[in-house]
Amino acid sequence: MVVIMREVNMRKAIRNISTILFALCSFLFSTIFLIGNAMPEQFNVVSGYDFKLSGAVQVSTQKAQNRLSVPVSKLSPGSSYQASLQLFGLFPIKDVKVNVVDVTTVVPSGMPFGIKMYTDGVLVVGMSDVDTPNGPKNPAKEAGIKVGDVLVMIDGKPVNTTEEVAAIIEKAGGRKMCFKIRRGNITFDMYFSCVKSVNENCYKAGLWVRDSSAGIGTMTFYIPGSNIFAGLGHAICDVDTGEPLPLATGEVVPARIYSIVKGISGEPGELRGGFEGGTMGQLSINCETGIYGTLNKTPILGQPVPVAMKQQVKAGPAKILTTISGTTPELYDIKIEQVRYNDSSPTRNMIISITDQRLLEKTGGIIQGMSGSPILQDGRLVGAVTHVFVNDPTKGFAIFAENMLKTANTVQQQAPAA
Repeated sequence: MVVIMREVNMRKAIRNISTILFALCSFLFSTIFLIGNAMPEQFNVVSGYDFKLSGAVQVSTQKAQNRLSVPVSKLSPGSSYQASLQLFGLFPIKDVKVNVVDVTTVVPSGMPFGIKMYTDGVLVVGMSDVDTPNGPKNPAKEAGIKVGDVLVMIDGKPVNTTEEVAAIIEKAGGRKMCFKIRRGNITFDMYFSCVKSVNENCYKAGLWVRDSSAGIGTMTFYIPGSNIFAGLGHAICDVDTGEPLPLATGEVVPARIYSIVKGISGEPGELRGGFEGGTMGQLSINCETGIYGTLNKTPILGQPVPVAMKQQVKAGPAKILTTISGTTPELYDIKIEQVRYNDSSPTRNMIISITDQRLLEKTGGIIQGMSGSPILQDGRLVGAVTHVFVNDPTKGFAIFAENMLKTANTVQQQAPAA
């Protein structure tokens, strides 16, 4: 009987151990899978530096080193190599490409600026029925046009203002017209006739369109010598559709902050200001990572700092440079709570929290108008503020400066030499 009981206990122990091992292996494989998905396929590293990641993920360059005649830290800009990411230095996660780049220095700004932009085509922001003698009709909706579409041409004529759209439709007098539509990356034609409104005595398509936008944001940095600038850290989007406005032309102008609406949970605050005279520069790009262009002249004298690569950003204390009164930016303490390497959301790379009591007392945390405020850590520009948590204005998201620099460099490559 004793022998039988021992065998039963032994089997139970083996089953328990097997269950624990299976759970541990499942957890390990799940962790490796999740980390692998969260890691980008490529990293950039400044020439002269080793590629390192903080935390449990360690980097091995041994395979690459065995094939090279010099240490990877001695490779010149333009070179690249493969690195292996490992959990605790033991469990392989994935291989990534490491590109060696030159260090880039920029001047952090933090100053407010006004933004005036005009769309490339007109953005469809709404639909409304037209009151015809035969009842309400909406020709555009019936043809398949959707909110968020961009109306590029009517009957072969480019349209960039609401007035141009109205004039062409009225002149057509109800005949069938060709509307060229851009939806995402696809452009196509739609054919339909507009109808006459009884009350307004004019022809209408049943569309509401927008052709311009204006507001105040924060400049993140400019590149000395070329005066290429970057700001906001996110696209300028239409207030009704949430879609990025397609940029045709635009300019940035000086702005001054006059007052503050303090942010509270559920109600984001805002910086209130106004445009001042003159033009600072021209807009070139409005995209997911911000707005970019060329300044007419250097806006302020500042100390250039290197741009951090994403793996150089770490959780911990940092500072933001922002303006909450007048035109002069000041430094305030923040904490980087979390760093995210995933490329799938390029404007939400960090979670940050405001820790400076001076800023909390005046603004409640992050408020509208602070988007683009540069974030500095260890003498480098690491990112910019992009979004606030609506239910907790002391916290928000930030973008890597490296992501903004990548787009800024495309403007620099297209611009004439200074």
